[in-house]
Amino acid sequence: MKQTKKQGKSKSMKKKKIESDMYDKAARNKETNTISFIFVGLFMILAGYLIYFNAFIGPDVINNSYNKRIDDLSTRVVRGEILSADGDVLASTTTDADGNENRVYPYGSVFSHVVGLASHGKSGIEKLSNFFLLSANANVLEQIANDVSSTKAVGDNVVTTLNVSLQQAAYNALGNNKGAVVVMEPSTGKILAMVSKPDYDPNDADAMMNEWITYDSADSVLLNRATQGLYPPGSTFKILTTIEFIRENPQYNSFNYSCTGSTTTKGASTIHCFNETVHGNEDLNRAFANSCNSAFATIGQTLNVQNYKTLCESFAFNNDLPIGIEYNKSSFKLDTSSNVSEIMETSIGQGRTQITPIHNLMIVATIANKGVMMQPYFVDKVVTADNQVVQQYNPTEYKKLMTEQEAKTLTGYMRSVVTMGTGSSFKNSSYTMVGKTGSAQYDSSENYHSWFVGFAPEENPQIAISVILEGGYTNVASAQVVAKKITDAYFSK
Repeated sequence: MKQTKKQGKSKSMKKKKIESDMYDKAARNKETNTISFIFVGLFMILAGYLIYFNAFIGPDVINNSYNKRIDDLSTRVVRGEILSADGDVLASTTTDADGNENRVYPYGSVFSHVVGLASHGKSGIEKLSNFFLLSANANVLEQIANDVSSTKAVGDNVVTTLNVSLQQAAYNALGNNKGAVVVMEPSTGKILAMVSKPDYDPNDADAMMNEWITYDSADSVLLNRATQGLYPPGSTFKILTTIEFIRENPQYNSFNYSCTGSTTTKGASTIHCFNETVHGNEDLNRAFANSCNSAFATIGQTLNVQNYKTLCESFAFNNDLPIGIEYNKSSFKLDTSSNVSEIMETSIGQGRTQITPIHNLMIVATIANKGVMMQPYFVDKVVTADNQVVQQYNPTEYKKLMTEQEAKTLTGYMRSVVTMGTGSSFKNSSYTMVGKTGSAQYDSSENYHSWFVGFAPEENPQIAISVILEGGYTNVASAQVVAKKITDAYFSK
C-alpha cells in the first residue's frame, strides 16, 4: 500500500515537473519570439527608412551646402560641364598655370538664373546637380592613374533640357524690362527656356558679391523671378475660376451675362472691366475671351468657396512645387470667412492671391496635356567626360487634375481669346495659339503687371509659355507681344 502511494506521489511530481518544464520552455519561446519580432520590426523600419531616404530626401542631403562630403569631392574632382540640350557649353571649369580653378559661363547673363552660380552660395542647376558635377564616373584604370599621379579627376557633365536659340529669343524679347519668361514642353515637363530680368553676369560673381548692396538693393538681380517672383495672377486666374464654375454648373453653356463695364454688389467694392469696356451680352466663352471682370466677379459670388479653395490647392496653391531648383510657394487665401469683396476680387485674379510664373505655366500646360500636370525638369541626363550615360531622367506625371473634356472646353475658350478676344497679337500667326492674357494691379496706382500664358499648336501642343512683365515696362505693348516673339522663333526653326 505504501509502495503504491509512493509511486503515485512520484508520478504526480514527474507530471508537475514536466508541466513546469513545458511552461518554462513556452515562456522562453515567447521571449525569444518577442525579441525576434522586435529585431525584425527594427530591420523593416531601417529598410523602409533607407528606401525613403534614397527616393525622397537623399538627393537634398547629398546636395546640401553643409554636406562635408561635397567639400571632399571638390578637392579631388574638377567640376564638370553644364551643357544645353543640343550640346553647347553653358558652364565649364578652367584651370590656370598655377592650378587655380575658375568657373566660366560662355553665355554670360543669358542663362544666369537658370544655370545659376557654383560659388558664393550655389543656385539653379549648379546647385541642383552639384553632386553629379563633382562625381567622376570614369573607368577604374583612369581613376587609379589619377590617384597615383595626384591628378584631379574630371567630373561628370550635366546635359540640360534648355534650348540655346529659344533661350536667346526669350532673353531678347524681354528686353530691358523687369519680368520673366518660362517655356516648357507640356507633354513631358521639359523646361526649354527660362529668363529672369534684371539679370547679372555670373562671370563677375566675385566682384558682384563684393558690391552686394549696389547689385541687389533695388533690382534684386539674384532673384529668379521665373520661380521665386510672386505676383497677382490677374485675369490668367480666370482659368481656375472657369473650371470651378463648370464643375458646379453642368448647364454652364446656358450662362448669360450683360456687361455694362462694371458691377457693384451691396456692401462690396465695385469691380470694373479693364478700361471700363462695355462688353454687352456674353455667354461663358465670350466672357472668357473678353476677360470680362464684371462677369467673373459675378460668377465668383455663386461659387462654393470651400470647393473653390480645394480646387486651387489641388493645382498646387499653398503647396510645394516639384521643380528641383529654388522657388516660392504660390498662395490662395480665400476661405469661408472671406467677405464678398474678397471673393469678387479673387475670382478675377486680384485680392491676396499670389503666383509664380512657372506655376502659372504648369497650370496652362496641364490644359495642353489633356488634364495631366507634369513635373517640370531641367536635366535630361548626366554623362561622363567621355559621354557615357550615368543617369537618365524621364518625364514624370505630377497629378491628373481635370478630365479630357474639361481640358478640351478650356482649350476652346482660350482659342477664342486669340480669335475674338484680348489675345489678338496671335490672330494671324502661322500656328494656332491658345492663351489667356492678364493685367494685374499690384498697388494703389494705375500700374499693372502684364501676363500671358498659353500653348501651341492647339491640335498638338508642342510648347507652353508663361510671360510676366512687371509694371513700368517699356518698348513693348504687353506680355503677349513678348510671348509671340518667342513662339515665332520656335515655330520658325
